[in-house]
Amino acid sequence: MAAERASKRLVPLGTPLTASDAAANCERGRAFETIYGSGIQSAKNCAGTHIHFEKSNVVDQLNLLTALDPALALVSSSTYYTGERGANSTRALAYRTACGDEFRCYTDLWDYADSLAEWRDRVDEKYDRFKRLAADRGVSPETVEDLFAPEDTVLNPVRLRECQPTVEWRAPDAALPSEIIRLATDVENLVSHTRTASVEYGTPEIGRDCIPVPEIGRDRIRVPEFETLCDLSREAIESGLESPDVDSYLQNLGFDTETYEPLSSNLYGPQQLSDFEARTRRLQQAGRLQADVQKLTGEKTRYSMFPA
Repeated sequence: MAAERASKRLVPLGTPLTASDAAANCERGRAFETIYGSGIQSAKNCAGTHIHFEKSNVVDQLNLLTALDPALALVSSSTYYTGERGANSTRALAYRTACGDEFRCYTDLWDYADSLAEWRDRVDEKYDRFKRLAADRGVSPETVEDLFAPEDTVLNPVRLRECQPTVEWRAPDAALPSEIIRLATDVENLVSHTRTASVEYGTPEIGRDCIPVPEIGRDRIRVPEFETLCDLSREAIESGLESPDVDSYLQNLGFDTETYEPLSSNLYGPQQLSDFEARTRRLQQAGRLQADVQKLTGEKTRYSMFPA
């Protein structure tokens, strides 16, 4: 409704394709801008999906969602970031790496955790570091404490939300609602398995072409070492399901990859995208979004990410 009142269409993409520089509209947002400096641009040019899972065996949930990071390839939606064609998921690449080296620990994937206490210690350590970085940029520790809880400063693909309470998965792009629903259902089926199966990380069975094969058993889920996982995540971001290793890894986790149709796979265009070309593609995707929502609901409803 808000988009209609503004005569806008709504677009299911992880980036607006060209650059976006909307001003912060709250004190917390303005503090983020001051602390991150130019690194905040990646957040302004990215839209992701956040899926919350009710807490049960929290450490296993955190570690399994970490191991599911390559599943972002199932819903990658944008190959353009600030007008340049690049990775299969330019949102994930920009959001995780474009903020600057000092802040990557707040946006990139974290290693597996051995205990809940260890995870919370990481969050507290990053919060203390955030306050020091803020002070260097003229934002006092008192202001940070007023505006941010420790969990609010870590913006990583997997987060523990103490106040809700949920485990939050933030790896996927914004995408078509039907694709997000499919992904959330598939991931929930795996996450719910942690109620009866423990998650172990280490060297799994190695399949053909040395592709790591995760093991989903009745009482345990075995996933790759973190270094191996990071390699798969980079491939998922760069090449999506076109990477045989990523496709095989996800299939071995139980995903039917052939049922997914990531928007990025069909977002063709030149290396450099003009504003007019970007608008044309946004309007095309706005039409797909409207049709997708109508198919899901039977109503003429619009769903949102970025104005076209």
